[in-house]
Amino acid sequence: MSQQRPHRLGWTRLRAVLLATWVLVASPVVVVGSGVRVTGVASPDAVAVSPAAVASPAAIASPAVVPVRASLAAPVMRQDASAPVHASASTHASAPTPTPAPAPRHASAPRHASAPTPALVTGPIPSDALQAALDQFRARYGIPGLSATIIWPDGRAWSGASGYANIRARTRVTRSTPFAVGSITKTFTAALIVKLAEEKRLGLDDPVVRWLPTAPVDPAVTIRQLLDHTSGVYDFFANRLIDPALVGAKRRVWTPALDLRYVKEPYFAPGTGWHYSNTNYVLLGLIARRAGGASVAAQLRSRFFQPLRLLSATYQGAELPRVPVAHGYTFATSSVSARPIDQSDGTAIAPFTSVTTAAGDAGALAASSWDLARWARALYGGRVLRPESLAAMLDVSRTVAFGPPRPYGFAVQQVSLGGWTAVGHSGRLLGTRAVMRYFTDSRIAIAVTTNQSRTDPDRLVAALVGIILPPPVAPPPAPPVGASR
Repeated sequence: MSQQRPHRLGWTRLRAVLLATWVLVASPVVVVGSGVRVTGVASPDAVAVSPAAVASPAAIASPAVVPVRASLAAPVMRQDASAPVHASASTHASAPTPTPAPAPRHASAPRHASAPTPALVTGPIPSDALQAALDQFRARYGIPGLSATIIWPDGRAWSGASGYANIRARTRVTRSTPFAVGSITKTFTAALIVKLAEEKRLGLDDPVVRWLPTAPVDPAVTIRQLLDHTSGVYDFFANRLIDPALVGAKRRVWTPALDLRYVKEPYFAPGTGWHYSNTNYVLLGLIARRAGGASVAAQLRSRFFQPLRLLSATYQGAELPRVPVAHGYTFATSSVSARPIDQSDGTAIAPFTSVTTAAGDAGALAASSWDLARWARALYGGRVLRPESLAAMLDVSRTVAFGPPRPYGFAVQQVSLGGWTAVGHSGRLLGTRAVMRYFTDSRIAIAVTTNQSRTDPDRLVAALVGIILPPPVAPPPAPPVGASR
């Protein structure tokens, strides 16, 4: 349901609706439902799946785990929940060959180097067009329920909802409905670690073993390398033995110690490659507990949730939500008409206790799209961290040489949507998927939450961007060398 008063669509907005409709219809379905284990996810245009395993929660929980090498002719691009791929010397992201690489684009740049700041909507918010895009997206991909929020730099906001948070109870999604947001949790954990560094309670270049002497990591691994996934530490969710343990006892509460039992040999030596690993953020959570003197849940609430009034944000497994979290749903087939399968274990934790508590400081949070957009605006707009700390968080230059699927900072993905650069993170657990994006040129924050895991919500973000922002203007061609001025 839209939070803005409807108004008559003019030709410009009608054209925007038609463009958004074309984006939604032209996009193929991304299939990552129950009954398949993802083996490759192109970001965000294609997917390869194989019926290798049934209902693999670890595959869903592990974003972008495929290691890539900068020299590969056609690297597989991974979105936030691709399947675990076993480490091998021939597939890990390694230091590039001496061929010159293009200068990296820094996410911290205030705007496109070649494009002007986009003209923003200054009149009435096109709520009809935005809600239509939301409803069309849900219908196109058979999504049980979803919500989207847009916040403009002047504070104006639009929030829309469609469908059901709980199909059986016929509970409709509202702006305040929290969803499990998976790896978006990492943005909070990373911000907490950086805040502790600001307070001199830890150093980003501290060896991990200084804080966790018995951690299963190379002694050379640093906190900074955990933050940007250059540690080489194996992702416990990539271990296929974890799937039956998670699904076989959905109500079991997992701990970091249990997670670490599934860690194998490292992917590479610290600082020589890039590989997404949930283990990195489980270890960061343990460090934050020791350095901060309280649980991560307590620190997130006192430092971020309460001061920013993120009322829906909940650390699942440690707190009870104010409003029930939307149930997560999977599907037996890729058909839009397939019956949703509720993954709930009957507790207040979504999608279910074992996978969410296993994700822990890497993926246990639940929040509404409204609060995620507000968090993005606060974090990337400079209200949470000092300028130099935010610049370090957004700096992707350390990882871009290793050829990650997306340039990556401290729990920051740098992406292009609708032609505009955005930062943020995506998240997925079995039966739930969300994205949080902050457009650095326009300073617009967009968040989308869904209770399914087979379709990439960035598709909807792209459609919404097509309504509220014009395409970026190409820069004029450079004058020929030696031309008169």
